[in-house]
Amino acid sequence: MHVELRDGVMVKSRCLCGAVRWTADGPLQFMSHCHCSRCRKAHGTPFATYVAAPSDTFRLTGAEHVRRYESSPGFFRPFCTACGSVTPGDAWEGLVFLPAGCMEDDPGERPGAHIFVASKAPWYEIPDSLPQFEAYPPGTDVPAQPDRTPPDAPGKHPRGSCLCGSVAYVVEVTPFMARYCHCSRCRQARGAAHASNLVAHIDGVRFTRGADRVVTYKLPEARYFSQAFCRDCGSPMPRLDRERNIAIVAMGTLDDDPGIRPSEHIWTESRAPWFEIADRLTQHPGPPPPS
Repeated sequence: MHVELRDGVMVKSRCLCGAVRWTADGPLQFMSHCHCSRCRKAHGTPFATYVAAPSDTFRLTGAEHVRRYESSPGFFRPFCTACGSVTPGDAWEGLVFLPAGCMEDDPGERPGAHIFVASKAPWYEIPDSLPQFEAYPPGTDVPAQPDRTPPDAPGKHPRGSCLCGSVAYVVEVTPFMARYCHCSRCRQARGAAHASNLVAHIDGVRFTRGADRVVTYKLPEARYFSQAFCRDCGSPMPRLDRERNIAIVAMGTLDDDPGIRPSEHIWTESRAPWFEIADRLTQHPGPPPPS
């Protein structure tokens, strides 16, 4: 589905903390959900959603807060060093690809396909009827990179790691729950349609490497909302909330199937205008009801 972008409309986006902001004019195109292992790691979600804008209309402020991680030869994934949000990458053939979750406006464009579904997370089933491609769609003259190899050997418990491998963790207990959150904070933090989190007892999630590489950004106006991320590559990492005695894990950073599946959507009243919920899971307009 395509919704016409009116002439002269400028799409505004920003990272979670607001240190990095960017704008672009239409026409926007090539919006798609990418399931590749690197996008899942960088965003901490089952898929990333990007849309292309003409590079000559793109403007970014706050570049001094952006760090670039080279996730594959010649391909860089930038992120805000203050809050960990994904920011746009380099221009390619006159286009710059924008992370849709950071948009403050309706971009007009709607997703047209799922790409790299051969790399799909084992805990996620694609519920909609959009076309699916194992790698790039036909006609894209770019070589596909092989799947990212987990940095550690399999063990008894589900593993997780950041994109660069500096940080690794294990989930040693059965999680309480897993859910999708559509609030604007989660969308900007992850640069995606929604966050996909599992929640476990705080003592059940253990860093096996790189805990000192994890940065935590606390949103000033929120009681609990924080984002933990790898300072080297920006990947969301488990957040250990000692006040509530829980660990919150971005499921896209898992290297193994955790066994649990998301069971509900929360804050659907804040759902991105370009994303349609196609599954039959329970939906809560705001927070989940008290358990």
